[in-house]
Amino acid sequence: MRVYRDWKLDADEVVALPLDELALLVLRDAHDNEELNWGNWLNDAKRAYSDRLDALQALGEAWGWLQSHGLISWNPSQSHERAFVVSRKGQQVLQDGMPWLRAVERLDISLVPELERTARPQFLRGDFETAAFAAMKEVEVQVRAKAGLGNDLFGTALMQKAFRPPKNETDTGGPLYRAVLEAGESLAQMYLFMGAIGLFKNPTSHRRVDLSDPTEAAEIVLLADLLLRLLRKIELPSADEG
Repeated sequence: MRVYRDWKLDADEVVALPLDELALLVLRDAHDNEELNWGNWLNDAKRAYSDRLDALQALGEAWGWLQSHGLISWNPSQSHERAFVVSRKGQQVLQDGMPWLRAVERLDISLVPELERTARPQFLRGDFETAAFAAMKEVEVQVRAKAGLGNDLFGTALMQKAFRPPKNETDTGGPLYRAVLEAGESLAQMYLFMGAIGLFKNPTSHRRVDLSDPTEAAEIVLLADLLLRLLRKIELPSADEG
């Protein structure tokens, strides 16, 4: 194998590494050494690990992993079937590391349309704080609209008024309160929305929040997605029902 700058793994280390971590090392090595053909890279590996079929298999799997996750792509300037280039996604992973990729794949699901338009683009650009804020802001906007409440209410106060249970027998509760829920569930639903907005939306409204962890940001977006899906399930009474 070529004496690459950062490649110092012996066969046992190659076999022991998790596949995604091994793949990132392979990608970085190929990129730093301007390798254009993954077949050539593996041929060099065959000479370095000639007595360790298990290590060679692991390295082959690493190249397969890179391709299946879109970190390398066909090289349009080359005719050889094994020619490749590091994709834009691969370049991002080289810059931001595996946590970024794992967080992106965490969000590799169909979000509600509102979050597809607002939070996902910000997240993919690496602006995790804005993505998290945009997701929770959308929850606030949708709750306000469905509850028919004014713009003078926001944050936890809005959630409390929208979902509050009845105060007495003649009170019907907040506009999003539903008597079909058991009393404890109604309170839990109100506190769920209040807690999510209070913890993940309000602080970013008042001060700079260092949300540099892409996994944490992804989880906040997913929580907002869940809240919006729960909100959609709430059926409001028709005009005839008053």
